[in-house]
Amino acid sequence: MRRRHFLHLSGALLTSVLLAACASPQYLQLSPERSASVPQTGSGQQVTVIAADARESEVIGTRSGGSMSTAQITVSSHELIPQLQAEAERAVRDMGFTPTRDAAQGRPSITLELASLNYARGNSGQPLVGEARIEGVFRAIAQNKGTTYTGTYTSRRTQGYAIKPGEDANTRMLNDLLSDGLNRAFSDPELGRLLAR
Repeated sequence: MRRRHFLHLSGALLTSVLLAACASPQYLQLSPERSASVPQTGSGQQVTVIAADARESEVIGTRSGGSMSTAQITVSSHELIPQLQAEAERAVRDMGFTPTRDAAQGRPSITLELASLNYARGNSGQPLVGEARIEGVFRAIAQNKGTTYTGTYTSRRTQGYAIKPGEDANTRMLNDLLSDGLNRAFSDPELGRLLAR
């Protein structure tokens, strides 16, 4: 009798923990990195480099697919933008330019904007299998000698799961997504071409 009571309590406790884990908010610290090669167009000239967050909210979605605030996934601009700034500067340096954060009249510039980052629940169509759909959009705006070039780079990923992804799994997925976006952006030959004019 005592053993049955213990098993019942253990089962109830495990269920409570699992439900709490599913509904708990996640604050993700992302560190995406560009891995693709970039066009070599510069010859040491200075380029102003700025990374900015153009998202409407730091909340990118919820783990449940509903609007429960306890299941929200948040990516802080304060933590992500310095990482994007460093990656943008590294890309510009690899292109052959000298990155600077100071603006000057007549100096070419590039602004990397995180336009959107979304995490939604999809429909896998399979019983007992959930689906996370994530999407990130970067905008790169290059300006030089009165000419502006704007490129938009979208990355999407769909991930099936039997158990809702935890913080580590979601961090990996979103890092991969944004790394792909950085690769797309800085592989665009038009950016380097305009900056080198």
